[in-house]
Amino acid sequence: MSHIVQIHETQQSFPVDPGESVLDAALRAGVELASECRFGGCGTCRVKLLAGRVEYEEYPMALTPEDEAQGLALACQARPVGDLLISTERTEPCAEPERHTAVVAGIRSLCEDVTHLVLELPDARAPAHRPGQYLKIFTEDGRARSFSMASAPNGRTVDLHVRRIPGGAFTDVQIRQLREGARLQVELPLGNFYYRTQDYRPLLLVATGTGVAPIKSMLEVLREDPDCPPVALYWGGRTVADLYLDEQIRAWGEGFDDFTYVPVLSRADASWTGRTGYVQNAVAADMPDLSEHAIYLCGSPNMIRDARQTFMPLGASPSYVYTDGFTFQY
Repeated sequence: MSHIVQIHETQQSFPVDPGESVLDAALRAGVELASECRFGGCGTCRVKLLAGRVEYEEYPMALTPEDEAQGLALACQARPVGDLLISTERTEPCAEPERHTAVVAGIRSLCEDVTHLVLELPDARAPAHRPGQYLKIFTEDGRARSFSMASAPNGRTVDLHVRRIPGGAFTDVQIRQLREGARLQVELPLGNFYYRTQDYRPLLLVATGTGVAPIKSMLEVLREDPDCPPVALYWGGRTVADLYLDEQIRAWGEGFDDFTYVPVLSRADASWTGRTGYVQNAVAADMPDLSEHAIYLCGSPNMIRDARQTFMPLGASPSYVYTDGFTFQY
């Protein structure tokens, strides 16, 4: 028996077949819902249940029991038990995504596995993204690759941190062939992971790997904000080579009234004198009370899952935890 899902904000409705996820049914009906990883690891497709109940074949990584208790669900994994009324409301308005032709304005190596790609949008002024959002690059085969924007919004240029995935059609092959002046089709801005100005809480930013890219965009905006709240950034990597923005981040700290930066390595060698282990555990050791913080988690889905499980007993509120899980894109 099919069930009906209705979206509170738009009054759109669509049927969901038995065993089908809310997201799959929406896409089949031509109804757009925010999504990214499609396996419950990133939290992009989070919706609020206003009426009705869902169940999961496997409990998704990006959802905690505390989230569920507040009526939150992940559309990509949620199977309706009956008819649903859901809310997809964003806390702050975002520009609608647009397609543009971008020109490669710069390309250089940040470290062995990460390339800094600068794109210009010369044909038209693109809508300014919110710090933390991402864009899609469309390759010659028509497939899209998603990358967080690492620069402050200006509507003309965007910076990307592209990690090489061995054998990746774009990240390992095409990017080696890119030169300044090359053109790429892009769509932006996208995503519900962005800095919420209205929260006005102390900020805890936790990233692994190139998950620091959208965090960098946030920091560039926060540095210019005279009312910037206290900011703590914890950045996890495996070895010191992964900390490709370490010097820059330390320099940024001088532009804040209250800024803490803690790099954490999980596979450090004997020369490393800083923190070791997993980044979420370093946060828990330093900050036993997270009840007043707005928390942004970006990077490995495993880190995000473990961080949420670790931070909730420390008082973190699901309403103020924002996540963006990165997945490999070949």
